Amino acid sequence: MLSTPSCRLLAAGLCLSAGLVAAESPSLHEAAMIVFKPLPERFDSPEAPLPGPRVDLGKLLFFERRLSKSHELSCASCHELGKFGVDGQRTSAAPRKAKTRRNAQTVFNSGNHVGFYWDGRASTLEEQAKLALTDPLELGGEAARLVKVLRAIPDYQGLFAKAFPDDKDPISLDNAARALAAFERTLVTPSRFDAYLKGKEAALTEQERHGLMTFMSLGCMVCHKGEGVGGGMYQSLGFAVSVPPEFLVDQGRFEITKKEDDRHRFRVPSLRNVEKTGPYLHDGSLATLDETVRFMAKYQLGKDMTAEEVGAVVAFLKTLTGELPQLKAPAAPVAGKDLPAPEPG
Repeated sequence: MLSTPSCRLLAAGLCLSAGLVAAESPSLHEAAMIVFKPLPERFDSPEAPLPGPRVDLGKLLFFERRLSKSHELSCASCHELGKFGVDGQRTSAAPRKAKTRRNAQTVFNSGNHVGFYWDGRASTLEEQAKLALTDPLELGGEAARLVKVLRAIPDYQGLFAKAFPDDKDPISLDNAARALAAFERTLVTPSRFDAYLKGKEAALTEQERHGLMTFMSLGCMVCHKGEGVGGGMYQSLGFAVSVPPEFLVDQGRFEITKKEDDRHRFRVPSLRNVEKTGPYLHDGSLATLDETVRFMAKYQLGKDMTAEEVGAVVAFLKTLTGELPQLKAPAAPVAGKDLPAPEPG
């Protein structure tokens, strides 16, 4: 039996599909409020509250290149905060002049995702940060070396002690990951769509409201819902129609769970700031938002969209582009003489 929220979601979609809700009708707003939620000011976590010192430390670590073995890469290398949290590449640079095999996803508005990475191999932001610090295809560090680096930078000793006052030995890989996650939970970009959801219906133009109605009536909102307009579930690529074989090289979540149902299943990405976060799909193979909308409609929903529908949906998606917080890269703390030398990367 469907739960009450599922029934309401289905009812909203059926009404829209049947043309019972017009784009200019207050009922569209009511239907949207069933499916979506405005972004919070920040993504507080009961398990990881956000005291100021921890966020401040996380911001420094986010830009800290010496956490990588080569001293050349930081979290900000692939997640450029001035570029909506991505690097604009199909796949990102990795140590030893290699490339990662998947497209970098944005760090903005990620605090409530169901999992992290395309395959969900990290269940929390803390786990994701820890993996990023140590993965050979990301920053490529090792826990012992990372701790040695942090201890060789005098300012970090005081900053970690202030951020984790109850720890006898606060400088650790786990605490570095906690600080990074605390900072990332503050990366929220409210947009005109949030103003609309909060009752300011004039925040969206007539075409944008029509795009919202089309987005919902086609069924896009079944996967792209909630605060993130996505990010809350996993879905198989080619759910309605089999995708061409070149899209199936990556086994997706199957690589983590070894469950056959998870083969070619990926975490549904958030559509927040999607206008600015291309290229698209897990492999970055789709260059434009228009072609991505057509692709997803065809293979995930089994529907061929008209040019007018694509234009309307894209217009709506652009209302999800939010305001970037004013964040400048901080000056790197001065290192002491015991800092480990960079290694080839």
